[in-house]
Amino acid sequence: MRLCFLVEEQYRHDGMPLDVIRQLGAWGHQVDVLWPGRSLISLSDAIQAGSHDAWVLKTVSGGPGLTLLEAAASAGLTTVNDVRAIRGVRDKALAAVLARGTGLPVPVTYAAARPEELAEIPEAEFPLVVKPADGSSGRAVRLVATPERLLEPVAPDGSAGTGDGGGGLLIAQPYVPNSGTDLKVYSVAGELYATERCSPLHPGHDVRERQVPLTAEVARIAARIGEVFGLDLYGVDILLGPDGPVVVDINDFPSFRQVPDAVARVSAAVLELARRGTSGRDAAPVDGWAAGPEGGRASGQSKTGAGPASGLPKAGATPTAPRSAPPLPRPVRPTAPLGGGR
Repeated sequence: MRLCFLVEEQYRHDGMPLDVIRQLGAWGHQVDVLWPGRSLISLSDAIQAGSHDAWVLKTVSGGPGLTLLEAAASAGLTTVNDVRAIRGVRDKALAAVLARGTGLPVPVTYAAARPEELAEIPEAEFPLVVKPADGSSGRAVRLVATPERLLEPVAPDGSAGTGDGGGGLLIAQPYVPNSGTDLKVYSVAGELYATERCSPLHPGHDVRERQVPLTAEVARIAARIGEVFGLDLYGVDILLGPDGPVVVDINDFPSFRQVPDAVARVSAAVLELARRGTSGRDAAPVDGWAAGPEGGRASGQSKTGAGPASGLPKAGATPTAPRSAPPLPRPVRPTAPLGGGR
């Protein structure tokens, strides 16, 4: 197969997706990489020629890569994930509305263009978690204890400094009391893996990042997100609050840290989604919130949601590996510990 990856400057040394690109090349596939943030791109040659089987995006929110992916989809080319699904989660305000509207456990969400406008939120809702609607990688996420502290300057990483995180729309949600540990659930084309890590709001909390058991309740929530948004490769940040799991963020094509054999699994999933995916022009998530004229499904999305990909090679595959790798094992049942549990 011939694939095109859009990779922005922030990820030029990142193992995900660079290791995936290397793995696909080792299996005998041709992978072209475009760097939208630091190179001239001929749209006529790259997109209108239609010479790639699928396009894959790994960029920051608000970066130029998403526009290029949308251009590829508009030309009828396959994208992994579906381009409208990506847009739906890149805008955190839109994602909160879509998720809460389908019954997913998402906090009440407020939006404002300026921090001082958030002072109109009832004081009983404080403390608030405030972050940019187009943020990524924990940028400018902060915990605001009282309305008076909304105007305290913050640096882009959320620490004390100047600025408000780069401008643009802000969203605010009531803080969910938790242990200081975030649960990150990754979906690799239908296979779910749960990991835990330190919350960005509690940087002093000592948490060893590791794979943990995936409960049936959390598995249902994570799988439902894939169905609602039409995503195949994604991550979900979940807090275990006093009233149960709460979804606080959704990411397309995340890092997949602590997923066993992540590079091989994600590479195999990209190939399978590229093979069976429809073009972005015909795609739409299961619930149809972004349905196109033909009312199709998201790229690579099965009728009932994301299904398990096939094609996990053995570790250490060489360039002579077959273009079609052996099937993946069936997903672990959600009530069973993953990778040995705690």
